[in-house]
Amino acid sequence: MSTFGWPEFLFLLRSAGWSVVLTAIALAFGAVGGGTFAIMRLATNAVLRNVAAVYILIIQSIPVLMILFMSYYGLSIAGIEIPPLLAASVSLSIYVSAYLAEIWRGSIQAVPFQQWEASASLALTRVQQYRYVILPQALRISLPPTVGFLVQLVKNTSIVSVVGFVELSRAGQLVNNATFRPFEVFMTVAAIYFAICFPLSRLSRYLERVLHVGRSH
Repeated sequence: MSTFGWPEFLFLLRSAGWSVVLTAIALAFGAVGGGTFAIMRLATNAVLRNVAAVYILIIQSIPVLMILFMSYYGLSIAGIEIPPLLAASVSLSIYVSAYLAEIWRGSIQAVPFQQWEASASLALTRVQQYRYVILPQALRISLPPTVGFLVQLVKNTSIVSVVGFVELSRAGQLVNNATFRPFEVFMTVAAIYFAICFPLSRLSRYLERVLHVGRSH
């Protein structure tokens, strides 16, 4: 039986770095999709609203693990082989886009209607209203829940181990298989997750407090 020592701990830390990288990739691409679908949900065109609503409903009704299976195993059956990192990034980006779309839609709708009226009275176009008046205020409202959602995203990166991608959870499994010390290994894995997620949780609460989110406007 091997010991759980410094080399194994460093391996877990490097793998935690991949979890953070995967989180950043999913957030970056998911934010693009989330912003697009949030605007579509608020469009005056009924077709755009319905397309966005159906997309969000479907993605939020499917476990992210199923999206990952379809991205990795489903495409391979069709003859399209993609690396685990790409499959994980695409799957999590799709997942993120659906949830951020609803978070940001709610944030935009939380901007007082008087702001729309005031900007319209200045003869601003719809795009200018969003750019100069609505989105800056919606950004302030959306920051706390967006940061809070990051905590869930970090933890959800653990599912990509099923396609062979070595992130923190998969690294913990590999180290445990080599050392047969599950308590030490998985306590360390849990501590690393805590070290990543706890500051994000505190940041979300701090932003909510300093930005006065939730108070009447």
